[in-house]
Amino acid sequence: MLKFLKSLLGSGTENTVSLTFEEVPAYLDERERNAKETLLAEVQEPMRAIKNALAGLQLTVNNLNGADQNPETHPKIKSIAKNSLPLFLKAMNSSLAKELPDDPEEFYAAAVENVKGCLNAIRGQGRYLQVVFPDEMKATKAGIDAVGHEINTMTKALGRYRQQAGRIAAVRSAHASLAAAKGDIEHSHGKEERLRTRIAEISGRLDAITQETARLQADPSLTALDAERERSAGLAREREKCLRHYVSLSMTLSHVFRKAEKIAVKKHLSKEVHILKSAMEILSDHEVAAADSCCRALAAAGPVAGQMIADGEIVLKNKEERLIFSDFTHCSGEVAGLCTRFHALEKECRDVEEGLLSHPVLSRLEALGREKEQLEGMRVREEQGLVELLEWRKKSVGSVPDLRADLVKKLEDMAGETVQFRMDEPV
Repeated sequence: MLKFLKSLLGSGTENTVSLTFEEVPAYLDERERNAKETLLAEVQEPMRAIKNALAGLQLTVNNLNGADQNPETHPKIKSIAKNSLPLFLKAMNSSLAKELPDDPEEFYAAAVENVKGCLNAIRGQGRYLQVVFPDEMKATKAGIDAVGHEINTMTKALGRYRQQAGRIAAVRSAHASLAAAKGDIEHSHGKEERLRTRIAEISGRLDAITQETARLQADPSLTALDAERERSAGLAREREKCLRHYVSLSMTLSHVFRKAEKIAVKKHLSKEVHILKSAMEILSDHEVAAADSCCRALAAAGPVAGQMIADGEIVLKNKEERLIFSDFTHCSGEVAGLCTRFHALEKECRDVEEGLLSHPVLSRLEALGREKEQLEGMRVREEQGLVELLEWRKKSVGSVPDLRADLVKKLEDMAGETVQFRMDEPV
């Protein structure tokens, strides 16, 4: 170990310690052992003296139990002392019975607790015994003072040791921070390589998708689908036209049926109210009704509203309403036909669209499009991760000189000497 310490000293400068980063932990371990050895040497005598003083104090307390009382003491004080003595002895014996560990810091803490307990006993029940047992109580106080004196000696030694231990701990913390920064920076290079590899793989796959997409789009079989696409678009336009006509008629019918419902409610015609409500529900549904259910509803509700129109209870206010109820049977058939036609067009559109989507080339193009979208999102995230990693590493590398300077400063504070890292140190 002596050779190791000598190797840490610079040969050119008297009070300079030269270290590499890797040598710091061993250097700290040696400083820690030296500090501990110095502490043990400094407290050896006080610890021995405290043990002896406590043993003497225990003997004094034991003798107090059978000591003669001062004959000049007032009887009342003697009575008080008689009651206080057992309590005082119990408190003192309890404090003195505590074990004193071999470790200096644990020994010091236990000795302090012993003295505190004894002082509390002196200030408590002991104050009634000072008149009755003056010599014994004086000896007890002297024994406590002797322990306290040696504790003060230990306090100074422990203070120096703890100060040095704190400085060593600060150096360890600074060394750990610098080591962590170095480790994270080194680890970041591997992470950068993995990110770049993933970005390259994703980019390669995206290039392959672009090439395959271009090849598929030039496939001759797609040309034959143009007519089918046009047919699909025509069917969709026809379906929308049919739907608009159905909605227009159903809204006009619902408007007249609502007027009829209000009249039926006023006249308490519950059957007619139910018929009209059922028709309005079918006509106002967001889905186009089936032809048979629509026919039944109109066949039931039409005569109810027609009779109210004939009786003058409902006044038709526009051309559409008059046209519908001028030949309600024809209108009902037209609405039912629109229902049938719409559902037929809906099915035909769906069949054509499914046929288009099931085409192998189109299916492949759609799958490639989904994959491309997912890969582009992944590449954006990976590229952003790479940018953040490089920014973090730049900041971390910039923090290394400060962390290194902090380590050197704490080392110098601890050692009381100039500390230098050797020139070949990679930090």
